[in-house]
Amino acid sequence: MARLNPEINAGSMADIAFLLLIFFLVTTTMDVDTGIMRMLPPPIDPAAPEPPPIKERNVFVVLIDFQDRLLVEGQLGNLATLRQQTKDWFINANNDANKPEFRLATIDELGEVEVSRGVISLQNDKGTTYEMYIAVQNELTAAINELRDEFSRQRFGVAFTDLTDEALIEAVRDAIPMAISEAEPRDVGAGRAN
Repeated sequence: MARLNPEINAGSMADIAFLLLIFFLVTTTMDVDTGIMRMLPPPIDPAAPEPPPIKERNVFVVLIDFQDRLLVEGQLGNLATLRQQTKDWFINANNDANKPEFRLATIDELGEVEVSRGVISLQNDKGTTYEMYIAVQNELTAAINELRDEFSRQRFGVAFTDLTDEALIEAVRDAIPMAISEAEPRDVGAGRAN
């Protein structure tokens, strides 16, 4: 009499493998890429008239060199003081001739408001580290967000980050614009030491 080979029922093994796969998919977290939230400007229309030149006093120049040194308005800067320097420049409380001008704008929900013509110009070297670039970006963005918080508290009694009415949020954004201009990375000089 021939001996029969016992067979293993593989149907339940497939069920177990499927359940394990589902378990790992449900319990595993996938890293989501994060970045700097910036809306890029629309493409330049070739038929559009050339924009008017920006006065030098309206540009706050921040440079990062290949050694991650910070140059703010032509002076050696410090990451720890960059936020306050940016706020002081943007506010121009004493109407300093070296700080930005203001224009009178009519904004819904606010009426007539003086809006700064200031633009923050961020330039970095090709050798700048990503960490330093992000740290400077964070400080500049935090400066504008703090100005928005202060403005919102003065006008509405609540911080900008706590506003829920979309019309008020847009009004504060119009009054304190996030005007950060980034130049393309470049080499500062050909004769630099490596």
